[in-house]
Amino acid sequence: MKDHLYECHKQYEKIMQSGLSDFQKDRELSDLMSYMERNFSIPSLQNEEWEKKNRKVIALYRKVSLSRSL
Repeated sequence: MKDHLYECHKQYEKIMQSGLSDFQKDRELSDLMSYMERNFSIPSLQNEEWEKKNRKVIALYRKVSLSRSL
């Protein structure tokens, strides 16, 4: 799991540092969120118990989400 999280963080940084337009960044960030949802089994509804067990995952997921301009 740590490897996946590390790779997701690297991908996030790559997207944010890219010269892509805001629209393209949003699309890439959305794809990253979908990848995280699948690979970390992020629940579609807020689940405090899951979040307590997966603090680093949800922190990055929220960071990615808040970085979108939509």
